[in-house]
Amino acid sequence: MVRSTIIYRYDSIPLCASVDDGHDPELIEQKNQIKILVTKLNSNSEPQASLSSGSSFTIHYLISEGIYYFVICDKSYPRKLAFSYLKEISNEFYNSFGQEVSNSQNLRPYVYMQFDNFLSKTKKVYINIRAQTNLDKLNSELTDVKNIMTKNIEDLLYRGDSLDKMTDLSSTLRNQSAKYRKAAQKINFDLLLRQYAPIAVIAIVFVFLIWFIFLR
Repeated sequence: MVRSTIIYRYDSIPLCASVDDGHDPELIEQKNQIKILVTKLNSNSEPQASLSSGSSFTIHYLISEGIYYFVICDKSYPRKLAFSYLKEISNEFYNSFGQEVSNSQNLRPYVYMQFDNFLSKTKKVYINIRAQTNLDKLNSELTDVKNIMTKNIEDLLYRGDSLDKMTDLSSTLRNQSAKYRKAAQKINFDLLLRQYAPIAVIAIVFVFLIWFIFLR
């Protein structure tokens, strides 16, 4: 399930956070992880990623228009729903406060806490993935997460890995995917050529004979 949501600006200023259990030590630890992670994000970072954190949680993030959106979910929570949730809150937040966030030089931390009302309502839609009444409210076309990076947050924060490496790896995966897709298209074309070329040749010969015998 969705456990907590936090929104930051590119300069690490927290803009809003969901009101949740402030006494859960595991959840507090995840939020502390995010505080460190924010300082490592930059313009070269992956715009979307899933970070496995400990044995119980996954931190998903989305970067859009210089704003960082984080959601802490149970590890079993589907990634598609997590990124669909992030996309929904990012659209609403930017439509409501985006221009102000971009143009304001000095923002107080958590100045947009009123946005928690939207976070709470949206969380209720996504909290029970088995309830059909909730699923009916989701878009039929959920976020495609096949190319979104998955990383262990401990490797990222404490063992020297960088988000730039994630970007390089993701780019490599996309290039390989494009290469294999082109190869598959070529194979399909060759098969079609082998299958229908003889028929086309026979048809051309037949038409030529008709023309030669009757129409010449």
